[in-house]
Amino acid sequence: MLDSNTLKSITSELKLFKDIKTKENFLLILGALTARIISLKKAAEIMDMEVDFLLKLLDLMGIDFSYLSIEDVEVERSW
Repeated sequence: MLDSNTLKSITSELKLFKDIKTKENFLLILGALTARIISLKKAAEIMDMEVDFLLKLLDLMGIDFSYLSIEDVEVERSW
């Protein structure tokens, strides 16, 4: 588990958002999306964003988001 100093250090590097709570929420949804615990819709709700905007933001940050398996992604790319 992260201690508060480590979390503050990580969030200070995240320049996209101004307040610490939004930065923490963003890190939370990134982890939850990666672990497939929440949907993109729920992540957008937590961030108080439209789904399309969150998806575009993830794309601009170079974060690939997909619920497809690795094999499915390869099939999609070669289609």
